[in-house]
Amino acid sequence: MNPDIHALCERLIPATYVQQGREARRAHENKIRNLLEHRKWPEEGWDDATIELLLQELSVMDSNNFTANCGVGEREARIASSLVARRHYRLGHGIGRSGDIAAIQPKAAGSSILMKLTNTMALDALRMTGVRSTAACFVVPLATGMSLVLCFLALRQLRPTAKYIIWPRIDQKTCFKSILTAGFQPIIIENRLEGDELRTDVEEIERKIQELGAENVLCVFSTTSCFAPRVPDRLEEIAKLCKDTGVGHVVNNAYGVQSSKCMHLIQQASRVGRVDAFVQSTDKNFLVPVGGSIIAGTDERFVDKIAQTFPGRASASPSIDLFITFLSLGANGYKKLLKERKEMYVYLQEELKNIAEAHGERLLGMPHNPISMAMTLGQHAEDDGKAVSEVGSMLFKRNVSGARVVPKGVTKTIGGYDFTGYGSHCNEYTTGYLTAAAAIGITKEDVDLFVKRLDKVLAKRADKKSKDVGLDDVNYA
Repeated sequence: MNPDIHALCERLIPATYVQQGREARRAHENKIRNLLEHRKWPEEGWDDATIELLLQELSVMDSNNFTANCGVGEREARIASSLVARRHYRLGHGIGRSGDIAAIQPKAAGSSILMKLTNTMALDALRMTGVRSTAACFVVPLATGMSLVLCFLALRQLRPTAKYIIWPRIDQKTCFKSILTAGFQPIIIENRLEGDELRTDVEEIERKIQELGAENVLCVFSTTSCFAPRVPDRLEEIAKLCKDTGVGHVVNNAYGVQSSKCMHLIQQASRVGRVDAFVQSTDKNFLVPVGGSIIAGTDERFVDKIAQTFPGRASASPSIDLFITFLSLGANGYKKLLKERKEMYVYLQEELKNIAEAHGERLLGMPHNPISMAMTLGQHAEDDGKAVSEVGSMLFKRNVSGARVVPKGVTKTIGGYDFTGYGSHCNEYTTGYLTAAAAIGITKEDVDLFVKRLDKVLAKRADKKSKDVGLDDVNYA
């Protein structure tokens, strides 16, 4: 309310009461003013009332909410359902313009402000978590795979003759399909087995660049966050190689923001070599619904080029979700979640090690994977792939989500390319295994319940061997 309205209110109730209300509102407005003035992620989280007040103030700045608006265009943010309107805080114009997803939109001043603030807080988040050299970033309403496609298409403008993308193998469909969708030919680099870990074969990457010709290679497409026994790529060595050969370098950092180790790898790689862009999921790192990602880089001009590659406007939903979450958590709240995740990683590792040993298996040695871990399943000769897969099926039926069971010998064809040993990131891993991840938001209760159910499934698996009954024949919590 402005001073005139407050003065009118004083005609209805005592002025002291109105003054109290003005002071209460001023406390909310001070937070908003600081955000707009400094354009930084607040250290402390905001209360819901302040967030909703800001969203309301922003929404009334969009033309569809003007009381005197007369819209005669084909896109006027008319919303039929009041439920949908409330869900989006009446911010119906989306973000960006036809030529640039990061551009200001004349009809939507409020949405444009929200977009700019969300991008600046995302930049703070990436720098705070370890990539201090990040020059620019923007939130895009695409999940990781399509965001990677956007990066490849933008890079093609700088390397128009290139037709290959060199890809250290990681058995995750999104990564591989992003190469095919962008219209490039993947050059698959098999990983090296070092102990239990699968690590980057940098020498083979270098050999392929020389064989194909650097001018014909768009980029090396590396990975940080990944399922064990795969570990983050040797980013520093790849970045140096890309810098020396003039080849691009795009990093899939899908859920790496939550890991200081993954972020440190990107920071060091950008310091000693070349990193054109790195992409991270909003849902995996910031606990929002699926549908968005953050595209970032250490060269502001190239990040701008990626934004300009996006055709047309875009949904504001992922930006709204992230905007609210940033303000609700505050930087300190997010740091607390990161700290708790590290603690849960250690706890899950200890508990999984105990369960493995109790059932004649072992926890695989994964010193270079800071999020995912794995234990053997079927290291005994009598275990076949079906028996290993059955463990995953029974865990899922017992409401254990996210655990991945990978038997030996699985083959899969993706886009005309055949993969042997699919799921294990190599042609033939030494054993079948089960993976679990200590990702942001995991609790001690999650770990305890998982371990309890896994223990029972493995016990029934052993019982099956002696009694020759299927796991589906038993019932347990």
